[in-house]
Amino acid sequence: MEPLRCFLLCLVCLGVLLGCAASEPAPDAAEAPAPDVPSHASGPVYVPELLGAGLAAPRAHALLAELCARAPRRLAGSEGAAHAVEWARESMQRLGLENVRLEDCQVPRWERGAVEELVVVEPSAHAGEHLPILALGGSVATPERGLAAEVIAVASFEELHARAEEARGKLVLFARAMERARLEPFEAYGGAVNQRSSGASEAAGVGALGVLVRSMTFAQDDQPHTGAMNYVQGVERIPAAAVSTNAGDRIRAWLEAGERVVLRLTLDCRTHADVRSHNVVGEVVGRELPDEVVLIGAHLDAWDVGQGAHDDGAGCAHVLEAARLLLGSTLGRPRRTVRCVLFMNEENGLRGALAYRDAHRDELERHVLAIESDRGGGLPLGYASDAALGALETLTALFGGAPWARGGGADISPLAEFGVPLAGLYPNPQRYFDFHHSSHDVLEAVHPRELELGAIALASMAWLAADLDGDWPRNPPRPARR
Repeated sequence: MEPLRCFLLCLVCLGVLLGCAASEPAPDAAEAPAPDVPSHASGPVYVPELLGAGLAAPRAHALLAELCARAPRRLAGSEGAAHAVEWARESMQRLGLENVRLEDCQVPRWERGAVEELVVVEPSAHAGEHLPILALGGSVATPERGLAAEVIAVASFEELHARAEEARGKLVLFARAMERARLEPFEAYGGAVNQRSSGASEAAGVGALGVLVRSMTFAQDDQPHTGAMNYVQGVERIPAAAVSTNAGDRIRAWLEAGERVVLRLTLDCRTHADVRSHNVVGEVVGRELPDEVVLIGAHLDAWDVGQGAHDDGAGCAHVLEAARLLLGSTLGRPRRTVRCVLFMNEENGLRGALAYRDAHRDELERHVLAIESDRGGGLPLGYASDAALGALETLTALFGGAPWARGGGADISPLAEFGVPLAGLYPNPQRYFDFHHSSHDVLEAVHPRELELGAIALASMAWLAADLDGDWPRNPPRPARR
């Protein structure tokens, strides 16, 4: 069957608006790079046989419900993560995937602890009020009785350094919001998230005692959003927490009104020694070229608040449901193998991604494409890709148009050093950061039909890529990721 006869294209109404606007942010970038994608971006690709089967008997939401019930809090290294690994292996076996296995990786183990408090000392009119916070992943604890200090608010690292003397001995609030004027939410996220990832070391470098970071979300509410932060070697480690958008704005308003603001921060989080965990791998073995691989992946771990339903339970459900649809399809097996990988430790280390790269070095030249789902369970709009030259031409022909965004995904990014073209499922991103890394990220936030359509789109991409008649072009290799 010729590829262009295998699918239907569906352009949604947002295509005109979003087609030129998307980019994938670097986690520690001060500003996401400007997108550089063609204007004729594709809609989602649906192979008719897979579309009909998925919509007639959907299973993606049921799979997600199982994961959320079995392991709602599954940060790498935790008991919940171990439950998630077992669930993933059992699910792959039950669905009929071949060569199901666990692949080892060592992961960090950080625990939030039982105490997270931010209490107002001054202004006196608000003394005793508790402001909503979540410790940032990887943070050290405060002293047992907390850390009370005056607060200053800054909007950038440049402002922090300009006010270095003023920041010494204080709590620093990084108050820069995600820029609402940007149409692409991931680009807005990329323009603000360096406060979370690098703010503690920047503030410690000028003598601050601790940091607060305005949550990475467009939502205006009392729900804080956590996420990973990193310490720089040789710089003192100071405690760090995310404050809700409402709380961050209240603190800044008090300061702008000329009030002296003193807060007491108390955290008892801790980091333990690394522990053993696993990536979970299964395959739909190809009929003609079984040694050539199209990888479809998502990350199994999630933050320890909410249920990780969108991030990235939805991606796990996409991958497993895509495999089920491929295995049961009247199309039969594709020429190449479709390998399903549920990675561990995307959220705070990428240890699973790096372990996969290292364990499969000898066969990565036969990985013809890697596709990741890590943008939530919203309505699919198209795909993202880092493909260049011939690989981009091939993807554009297969999927009916150009990618909507640059990049592919964090867990498949180490494969780029071997010239593997990367792609990512691209759902509607406009509500993603309402849920991201917060207690809002629960099963009820994921629409069953939208989730199923994402799984069908992923299955369709995998089928078309794996069944391509001819050789896959490579990407230029990139520098190794550490």
